[in-house]
Amino acid sequence: MTNLSDIIRILPPMKSGDDLISALEVLPEYDEDIRNGDVSVRLMALSDLYRIYVPSQMSLEIYSKMYLALLRSLQKKGTKLAIQQKNQNHKAIIQQEYSGIMGGSDSFTIIGASGIGKSSAISRAISLITENKVIEVSNPYTKIIPCICVQCPFDSSVKGLLLEILRKVDEVIEGKYYQNALRARTTTDMLIGSVSQVALNHIGLLVVDEIQNVCNSKNGKSLVGMLTQLINNSGISICMVGTPESAVFFEQAMQLARRSLGLRYDVMEYGENFRIFCETVFSYQYMEQKTEITESIMEWLYEHTSGNISLVVSLIHDAQEIAILNGKEVLNLESLNEAYQKRLSLLHRFIHPEQKKQTSKTKRKVSAIDVKTSTEGKGSGEISSKEFTIADLVATAKDESRDIVQILKIHMPIVEVAV
Repeated sequence: MTNLSDIIRILPPMKSGDDLISALEVLPEYDEDIRNGDVSVRLMALSDLYRIYVPSQMSLEIYSKMYLALLRSLQKKGTKLAIQQKNQNHKAIIQQEYSGIMGGSDSFTIIGASGIGKSSAISRAISLITENKVIEVSNPYTKIIPCICVQCPFDSSVKGLLLEILRKVDEVIEGKYYQNALRARTTTDMLIGSVSQVALNHIGLLVVDEIQNVCNSKNGKSLVGMLTQLINNSGISICMVGTPESAVFFEQAMQLARRSLGLRYDVMEYGENFRIFCETVFSYQYMEQKTEITESIMEWLYEHTSGNISLVVSLIHDAQEIAILNGKEVLNLESLNEAYQKRLSLLHRFIHPEQKKQTSKTKRKVSAIDVKTSTEGKGSGEISSKEFTIADLVATAKDESRDIVQILKIHMPIVEVAV
């Protein structure tokens, strides 16, 4: 127990550099002997791939942003302004008179494409920042929750989000705020005052996920306005997490834009960080034959996932699952492509390999005369366009039941190496 004025000393020291990377990293225990185990054992252990977390620059920035936001929020607890704000919040509940004394613009956004690891980075940051789920203060006695995560309602219901905040608080401190609000059938205006009081007393940082739900709802601006009022009446920091479409919504007006300053991320670029991630995940193999990842496999993974790390994990997981079930027991481009065609078919329209960073060799262009000359005497299904792709040649080889190597030799120099 501690005094409210010394509450910030309870937070663990802020980490940085290699210490932070090591603390954020999650690598499940792996024993290579499991590759000789039963099929059922290997299939169950395969789910460990989803537990892997390799920190990136995004992870470090999110940790620092959330740590400092929580620190600012806790610094306001127990101050003279906080006591005055409690009195004003009480009047807001009884007399419907709103007056934000705490004020401030302690809101920020974390915006990024779906599947790039935003939620995982936030979860890892929270686990490091909040070593204790509840901070107990003795003078005056209260329980403070360092961080609470809620999800924006699909219909952007203001009342629904306020009740969800109360329910989450009750789960942690075993209170009855949610039950009392339902029993009293409080209006939305009264709920704002109640939640402001609860946040001032018990919440450090509030994370609102799926904030993009405000974009296509008539209640969107009302919900963001409620969050702004919550900041003014409680002084807590609020983090809004969403996809890029939410940025378009916040850019509509100045009062929305100033509340959405923060971090923006896109899919991972093809570079050292992507290679390290692929090598780490690829090393967790649960098949009888172990294979090493190559540059061509990493290029293929990037082109067929658009650099989305969640899809990389799904592809490697499903490729191993399929290979174990069909008895091939090897993780290679063939098994990866089979997983891409069978398991990721619904995502093909969102993934455009030809539009991504050029990771493979430039296609060789040939003239119509060259193709015609090279295909004389060959099958009728031979490629005769001015430009060909490997996929076209493979399709031709399958249709005519011919050796793909012989067809490739017609269009490009091929050197066969004995292995």
